[in-house]
Amino acid sequence: MSTISLQAARDSGSWIARPGADADPTPSTRHRPVGLLLAAAGLVLVVTSAIATWGVPADLAAGRDATSTVAWTFATTVAGFGLAKIGIGITLLGIIVRLWHRANSVAFALPRLRPADAGDTSRVGPLDTAHGAATVTESAPEPLPIHRMAQLAWLPMLAMGAMALVVGLVLGLFAAAAEAGSQTSRELSAWTQGTMFLGEGLLLSGISFLLGTILAGLRQAGGEVQQSLGLRVQTLEMPASAKAFIALMAAGMMMAIGQFVLYVFVATSEASDPASFAAWSAWLGPFRETALGVLLAGIVLALFTISRVLGFQFDRIRDLARPTHRTTA
Repeated sequence: MSTISLQAARDSGSWIARPGADADPTPSTRHRPVGLLLAAAGLVLVVTSAIATWGVPADLAAGRDATSTVAWTFATTVAGFGLAKIGIGITLLGIIVRLWHRANSVAFALPRLRPADAGDTSRVGPLDTAHGAATVTESAPEPLPIHRMAQLAWLPMLAMGAMALVVGLVLGLFAAAAEAGSQTSRELSAWTQGTMFLGEGLLLSGISFLLGTILAGLRQAGGEVQQSLGLRVQTLEMPASAKAFIALMAAGMMMAIGQFVLYVFVATSEASDPASFAAWSAWLGPFRETALGVLLAGIVLALFTISRVLGFQFDRIRDLARPTHRTTA
């Protein structure tokens, strides 16, 4: 019987700790209830803001100023989106832990399914597969630099994004309390919008890094399982979708930072002129939302890549369990 010896968790209290080889996968983790709770809280904020906003047309028709309502509902709506994104991030942490449980289970079951006389005639070097180019190595491959970065950066990104949303929410409440149409109101509005969308960009970047961490874990676990069986290791090369995901994530993050810098410029230099402030605001709105769209497009490509890697690994497991499996390089 051959089993893989996965490393013990670095920190047993960590939410992303890697479970040991003998860890019981049946108990529910903390990630799902916390993620659902945050998503529900975000939905409550968004719905509350929407209900309050429905009264704005009536206020305007009656000649009442609605600036205050628009200011605080904007801040709470974006904060609600942010809470939902944090919920997504925490749920992804649970998926990472479950993927390690999956590696443990595969390592436990494969030796029992694989024929005893199945040899390994694969040659070290490049390999063509139905899922794209792969590489055959003697041992499990080392993590790529982008994987190391993802494993280090997801937490700072999520933490900074959450802090930016809190700051933006406070600024939005101050903007709602400021005199309508005043320079102070415009300054606070610019600071609120720039800060909150910077927070949204940071949260989406944190989610992107978590997806990169999932890809890193799949690559590492897949290699370790094969190595534990005494086989040469087949690893899928980084597909074009993964490279595009990295490019879109970097571009979206730079755009999110750029919109914040421009909002700071507007708040400090253009708020005294209502016409100039309105002109800047007219195009900064679509620009900041495009930044989030670019990040979301990258996330779609990351999910596509994860699906591709899983398909490659499922095929590899099936081949190893056959009486004669593909080993042609």
